[in-house]
Amino acid sequence: MSKIKVFLPLLLLLIVLIWAVPSILRAMPDRYVMRLPEPLQKLGLPENEVALLPTVARPAGVQNLLLAESSAAESVEQEPATPTLKSLANAPAQEESVATPEGVTAVSEPVVAPPTPTPLPTATALPLPAASRLHGFQHRFQTWNNCGPATLAMALTYFDPNVTQDDTAAVLKPNPEDRNVSPEEMVAYVNQETPHRALFRVDGNRELLRRFVANGLPVVVEIGIDPPGEYRWLGWYGHYLLIVAYDDQQEQFWVYDSWFGTSEEPLTNAHPDGRVLSYADLETYWPHFNRNYILLYEPQQQALVESIIGEEMDDNIMWQNALQNVQQETIAEPDNAFYWFNLGTIYNALENTGKAATAFDQARSIGLPWRMLWYQFGPYETYYRAGRYEDVVLLADVTLKDRPYFEESYYYKGLALAALGDKAGAQENFEKAASFNPNFLPALSALQTLQ
Repeated sequence: MSKIKVFLPLLLLLIVLIWAVPSILRAMPDRYVMRLPEPLQKLGLPENEVALLPTVARPAGVQNLLLAESSAAESVEQEPATPTLKSLANAPAQEESVATPEGVTAVSEPVVAPPTPTPLPTATALPLPAASRLHGFQHRFQTWNNCGPATLAMALTYFDPNVTQDDTAAVLKPNPEDRNVSPEEMVAYVNQETPHRALFRVDGNRELLRRFVANGLPVVVEIGIDPPGEYRWLGWYGHYLLIVAYDDQQEQFWVYDSWFGTSEEPLTNAHPDGRVLSYADLETYWPHFNRNYILLYEPQQQALVESIIGEEMDDNIMWQNALQNVQQETIAEPDNAFYWFNLGTIYNALENTGKAATAFDQARSIGLPWRMLWYQFGPYETYYRAGRYEDVVLLADVTLKDRPYFEESYYYKGLALAALGDKAGAQENFEKAASFNPNFLPALSALQTLQ
């Protein structure tokens, strides 16, 4: 009898622990969870990992998104102004202010644009060879959640070998738990904190990447990845890669990878030529981020950069070209959720809120990776513009569940709550965003105005 009395409490304790372990692991910082045995790591994943983003019914009128546009942008009547997070790194010096419901105003700080360098008369692009390589990069293995700062530091070592990821992270992500640094933030860092220049574009292509390498210009791409080998169970992630070389005969690029190193053997630098990124894999995974890229260069190379990028130096032309290209891709592969998401991003940039919302709805109806809104915030902006505040709150809550590490999600949730009349809830979320990242000026400005 005494044995039973001892055994039952122990059994109950064991049951409670088994039930509680997943919640405990999800509450722990990931950098600690990753040190545990793999079975325990898997228990720390979100409960509905496979399809965390809520789905919706397929919207009507999706075919209209694939038709040629009659104008650059269509306005939507009586929609609130959009408090976007786009970088002002290349904009004229000014203070932007966007009114939001309940008196909340999202204000970006005044940014003094870097001076436009005088074009060099000899800055013309070199012919495109069949293979080319850039030399002089210092590889950096990322510390925890430090892909963006580490990759940017690697790219900057082309100009200055002493740059470290600690230098970049101190500005880009003061909180080590921050899961994402956006391309716009990385560009702003280069333009404001270094003597070099950077540019963010979408609608890139393979030829453009090769031309950058052939002309001595470092370029970073953002792609989706399915982690290899023992890390495959983690599922889809967004990831930055530094392009260091290409070879047309082998149909591949070589990249420096802050996570997996410069070798085909993960986490090693046994072959400093770089990890292989085949042309085929680039075409599969680069569209997960609208084929975006970050180009780094010296001020005196401005004319060279403009000659290579051409008309897509103009934002409107870039987005219009991207629209045409993604429309064709979507027609060819209509069940690809990433293509529909890209259409939403493009229509949002062109300020066509109705079509953007339909495109994002279609992407969600097909199914998006649960980490999608870690990196791209178009659905927040679009649904907010469309007055779909409950959708903004829902997506923010789902993204923040178990992983409360995204100042952007707190920010947009705060805007939506303000629009719904919940001033206290809005203030709480603005405070969380500002506390998590003190350099995140939109939340600081919205909080100041709300108070």
